[in-house]
Amino acid sequence: MTERKHKSGFVNITGNPNVGKSTLMNQLVGERISIITSKAQTTRHRITGIVNTEDMQIVYSDTPGVLRPNYKLQQSMLNSSESALGDADVLLYVTDTVEKTDKNEAFLQKVQQAECPVLLLINKVDLVDQLTLERLVEQWRVLLPKAEIIPVAALMKFNIEHVRQRIADLLPESPPYFEKDALTDRPARFFVAEIIREKILLYYQREIPYAVEVVVEQFDESPDRIHIKTVIIVERETQKGILIGHRGQALKKVGTMARKDMERFFGRKIFLEMFVKMEKNWRNRDSMLKTFGYQTES
Repeated sequence: MTERKHKSGFVNITGNPNVGKSTLMNQLVGERISIITSKAQTTRHRITGIVNTEDMQIVYSDTPGVLRPNYKLQQSMLNSSESALGDADVLLYVTDTVEKTDKNEAFLQKVQQAECPVLLLINKVDLVDQLTLERLVEQWRVLLPKAEIIPVAALMKFNIEHVRQRIADLLPESPPYFEKDALTDRPARFFVAEIIREKILLYYQREIPYAVEVVVEQFDESPDRIHIKTVIIVERETQKGILIGHRGQALKKVGTMARKDMERFFGRKIFLEMFVKMEKNWRNRDSMLKTFGYQTES
């Protein structure tokens, strides 16, 4: 009997903001790894989700949406997205039926030059008719002639299984890169910060969500509960006041929503403390960006 060879590889998900990359990531992984909101710039870091079978390990990577940077944090996010083009075994370039095909042509040119197989996923196909979809497919075939085009609807799980199968077909033979029971390479503290940041993105408007960073200062586990202490960083005193709200009610609501999600995520009771601190102009300070785990050029 012939022994089946093991496949492993890195599958990087990239594309413009708000096309459904994080929703796709969560569907492919089968777990809620990436936070999801309707706001652009929701994803700031490359987030890894690992899928294991007996003879395969797929390491998915969700990347920040591609944008023209206005400050150093956004430049860091763009660097992260561009790095995903060079270290993938399979690249998923995600677009949708809403955005224009000529958006961000400079990044598209880099996708054209990718040496790995590219699957171009047209998301949200449930929003258009067949004729519109066929026109989009033809337009993308001209822009990315080497890519394999697959229409999907990530929220509806339409064609997701086909995407999984194509990825499995394209992965190289390799031993696993991580332990076979691993779900992600990110620590628990990372997901605590992401859950809180998601609630801030959902609850607050205007500049508040984009001026926020979450730092987990304490993460103490016991068999039945986890004690977590966090500090939410903002850039200005006015933002601090808005974030806390009248008599602390706004921050309390965010904390309640975040705690419930954390209890589902970790399967234990959560005791959550949240404080707010100002760090002026942190999004443009190299020292702060390095402290928060963003890779920036010196």
